[in-house]
Amino acid sequence: MSYVPDPQRPQWPQEAERMVQEQIVARGVRHPRVLAAMRAIPRHWFVRPEDQAWAYRDGPLPIGYGQTISQPYIIARMLELLDPKPHEKVLEVGTGSGYQAALLGLLADEVHTVERIPELAAQAAERLARLGLDNVHVHVADGTLGWPQAAPYDGILVAAAAPQVPQALLAQLADGGRLVIPVGHRHGQVIERWTRQGDTFLRETFDPVAFVPLIGQEGWDESSWSS
Repeated sequence: MSYVPDPQRPQWPQEAERMVQEQIVARGVRHPRVLAAMRAIPRHWFVRPEDQAWAYRDGPLPIGYGQTISQPYIIARMLELLDPKPHEKVLEVGTGSGYQAALLGLLADEVHTVERIPELAAQAAERLARLGLDNVHVHVADGTLGWPQAAPYDGILVAAAAPQVPQALLAQLADGGRLVIPVGHRHGQVIERWTRQGDTFLRETFDPVAFVPLIGQEGWDESSWSS
């Protein structure tokens, strides 16, 4: 994976390398393909112009419409837990800026990403096209229902917090497929990984996190999250 030149910010590969070493490797993420992808994708393309100076720093950033681009470490950690293979098909729920979808586009063969906010979906699609990632398909829909048109998936990655695991997502996993999702309440969640084994699912719990809500039929409604 080679980096994308940007004459407006020629130093970005060095910034990305520091991000990877100081924020991600230093915290224990070792997945070589995940680290390579995070070195290759220009994170500053996925934030607002006024936030580009902070794109490679250790924290989330607002992207508008009440949404954020997650902290680099959290993205790397969840990708490591998902462990997408080069031949696999993956679903992302919560496209947001499109940054994580771009990373998935380097890690998997086929990616479908679902965003409920049309404006964010359009912006993400433009950025992905700029990178030439034609294996990533952006859809506007209720992400809690997944994207059954392309199911089953070898991996599903959810970029927002659910009160419980949406059954629609479990149903769209292939045998051996993994679902990585933050689950909990509005004050905090934990990352869960569900692995399909025939008609049963193995559930594992990992790190505490704090995500924006997963809004939709099988998630939160906006009024209950904010009340």
